[in-house]
Amino acid sequence: MKKETLRIIFMGTPDFAVESLKALVENHYNVVGVITMPDKAVGRGYKRQPSAVKQYALHNGLNLLQPANLKDPSFLDQLRALKADLQIVVAFRMLPEAVWSMPPLGTFNLHASLLPQYRGAAPINWALINGEKETGVTTFFLSHQIDTGRIIFREKTPISESDNAGTLHDRLMTMGAALVVKTVEAIVNGTAESLPQQEWYSDEHTLRSAPKIFKETCRIDWNRTAEEVRNLIRGFSPYPAAWTELLMDNSREPLRLKLFAAEIVETDGVVLPTGTVRTDNQSFLDVAVRDGYIRVTDLQLSGKKRMQTSDFLHGYSFPEGCRLG
Repeated sequence: MKKETLRIIFMGTPDFAVESLKALVENHYNVVGVITMPDKAVGRGYKRQPSAVKQYALHNGLNLLQPANLKDPSFLDQLRALKADLQIVVAFRMLPEAVWSMPPLGTFNLHASLLPQYRGAAPINWALINGEKETGVTTFFLSHQIDTGRIIFREKTPISESDNAGTLHDRLMTMGAALVVKTVEAIVNGTAESLPQQEWYSDEHTLRSAPKIFKETCRIDWNRTAEEVRNLIRGFSPYPAAWTELLMDNSREPLRLKLFAAEIVETDGVVLPTGTVRTDNQSFLDVAVRDGYIRVTDLQLSGKKRMQTSDFLHGYSFPEGCRLG
C-alpha cells in the first residue's frame, strides 16, 4: 500500500494527542476522520469546552466525529463509511471490539510508558511516583484487554531528578508523535513486526500498573520517606498537584496547601514528629518526614496564587509547632 492511498482515522482528546495528529497531517498522511470526546462542561458557568483535538481538527478542516456512545449503531455506520485502512488511538478511551477490529490494517495505540510496564490511565505520574530512572513511549496493536496488545515499537528516555509530570509529559508527547509516524511508515512498508508483551517480561509479578488518579491519591502521607514524598510531589506537578492540610486548632478549619516542588534536606540530628513544620517564616519551609525533612519550594494556599516559598512567607506566617497532615 502507498502512503497516498492509506486512509487513517485518528482518535484522541487532550494536548498529548494533538502532537501526534499534527505530525500525521504535516507528514501528508490522509486523515479521513478524527474522533474525539463530546464537548465537556467546565468552570463555574458550566460552559461547554471543546477538546484540544477538536480545536486542532476544526482549525485544519479535518472531518470530525464526537460520539457519546462508541457502540451506537449510527456511529459505527459513520465509521464504516469512512473506509479506513488503519486507526490510531492516542489518549482517548477504551474502544469496543466493534471499533478497533474494523480496519483491515488494525488499530494501534500510543502509550506513554515502556509497556508492559505501567499499563493504565496515568503512566507518566506513576513512573515518577515510583522513582523510575527511565520511561518512554510504546506503540502496540489493540486487543481485548486494555494495554496488552502486541508491541510494535518502544522508545526510551531517562528520567532526571529535575523532571516532574509536566516536563515528562511534554517530552513523551514529542517522542510519541515521532513514534506514531515511524509506526505508520512501517505499516505502509510492510515492516511493522509486532511481538506479544510476554516477550518483554519473565514474571508478571514484576509489572507495575498505572491506575487512574483520584483526589485522595494526591494526598501526601508525611509518614513516608523524604524520597517517597518528593517523588509524589513531582509526580503530580503541575497537575493535579499533591496536597496536604495545615492542621489548626479545633476552632478553625484546616487550610489546604498544594505543593509543586520540594527538595530533600539532610537532617541535623533532630527530627520532629512527622508532618511538623520547621520554618523561619522568611525564606524556608521544611516538613518532617520519616527519615528527615522535605523543603517545600513551590506551593499554593487554597484560593490563592501559586508562588515560591520565599514569596509565600512574605504574606503568611506558620504558627510555631504547627503540623501538616
